[in-house]
Amino acid sequence: MTQAQPLRVERPMAGLGGVVLLTLDLPERRNAMTAPLTDSWAHVVAGLREDRDLRCVVVTGEGPAFCAGGDLSWIVEEPDASVDGLRTRMLRFYRTWLSIRDLEVPVIAALNGPAIGAGLCLALACDLRYASAEAVLSMPFAALGMHPGMAATWLLPEAVGVPRARELLFTGRRVGAAEAAAIGLVHGVFPADDLLREVLDIAAGIAARAPVAIRLTKAALARGGHASYADALEWEALAQPVTLATADVREGVAAQVEQRRPRFTGR
Repeated sequence: MTQAQPLRVERPMAGLGGVVLLTLDLPERRNAMTAPLTDSWAHVVAGLREDRDLRCVVVTGEGPAFCAGGDLSWIVEEPDASVDGLRTRMLRFYRTWLSIRDLEVPVIAALNGPAIGAGLCLALACDLRYASAEAVLSMPFAALGMHPGMAATWLLPEAVGVPRARELLFTGRRVGAAEAAAIGLVHGVFPADDLLREVLDIAAGIAARAPVAIRLTKAALARGGHASYADALEWEALAQPVTLATADVREGVAAQVEQRRPRFTGR
């Protein structure tokens, strides 16, 4: 019997192969980041990086949780691990899961349930986040006696600002979906039964846009955006001409004149 993979990869939209759905599929572990799931994630994301037809990725969880965070059982099993050994292990873990940020296309998290600790960091590593009404989010690192990890001290302030990030990291309190939307932690909230359909519709809309323009826009906003107004002008004075030289811009203008949907090819 073939062993089930802990990460499902699907292209769920007929006629729109550019949208890929990744589902963390360890519901009995609340989709905790076990070693097998981490290995699968590394392999799949590396493959997506080489997929030139890719236009948008959606990440969600199977069962009642999005992701319960890191699998901490090994900490009990290795009580005498050295700081250097732990650092090496954690950096490898962080970089594997955060590799989703390196994709050139937009990535959307569909938070079907709790996103806790490193699981919330995974969601924050995505470009957009939408939650079910029942989802809860938290960063309980301090309650476990540990410093935040997986770029939490960068990703969380990027989403909600430094003052709010301080409060959430110091207290580790649970944030409901409505509050998460109010403070910018997620971009929208949907009923649980509608979440994945709504998010896939958003992904389809993004995938229908000109792919060169989308990729360059994502690059422009990487790492919190440009360092200065002048840097933004310099970037845009190069990136916009790149898109103006494509067939897609001619298609976009023609579609507007003809009052039809554009058919972008990435050329």
